[in-house]
Amino acid sequence: MTKLETTHQRILWRGLEIVSERGLVGVSLGGLADRSGMSKSGLFAHFRSKEELQVELLRAAEAALRREVVDPVVDVPEGLPRLRALVGRWLGWAARSGLPGGCPLYAAAFELDDAEEGPVRDFLMESKGEWSWMLEGLVRKAVELGHLGEDLDAVQFVWQLDGIYLSHHVSQRLMRDPEADARAHAAYETLIASSLPARTTQQERRP
Repeated sequence: MTKLETTHQRILWRGLEIVSERGLVGVSLGGLADRSGMSKSGLFAHFRSKEELQVELLRAAEAALRREVVDPVVDVPEGLPRLRALVGRWLGWAARSGLPGGCPLYAAAFELDDAEEGPVRDFLMESKGEWSWMLEGLVRKAVELGHLGEDLDAVQFVWQLDGIYLSHHVSQRLMRDPEADARAHAAYETLIASSLPARTTQQERRP
């Protein structure tokens, strides 16, 4: 990695720290320059506009999510074991990755839900769609392997899973609830239990 690439990555990580605490609106070019130990003119050499910076920050957040959540579970057996492992890493992933606040992608989603169409909102929508598609694929594989019921609606399952993640995010970040992790995992286990094949016995519940 060249010095320029290293500097670029450092700027993006400092920006992600701000996004995780204050959202995209909290990232100013001047503030980011100060946090990165650079001049404002030096920062302009890396990004042509604030909009370009915001897209790159979301792209960096997506890459960090995959490093922390997806990559570590690729060797876990397919089906429900891999789905469990991924969800376990997904809940609270931002703090474990070293970010001081919550998930930058969901922080941005709360900000941009009423925003006009544009590159930043479009990127976030595409990223969210790809993430849901990946989760649905894991659920369908678990169905194919007989770990989950054959009539399970994968899209609905992921919709409910996303609700658990959002509840965890709000409970942990806004409410400062010390029980947020435990309640999120309990809700996920309830979702799993309701999705198991009808023939599954108590001893077979955790493949």
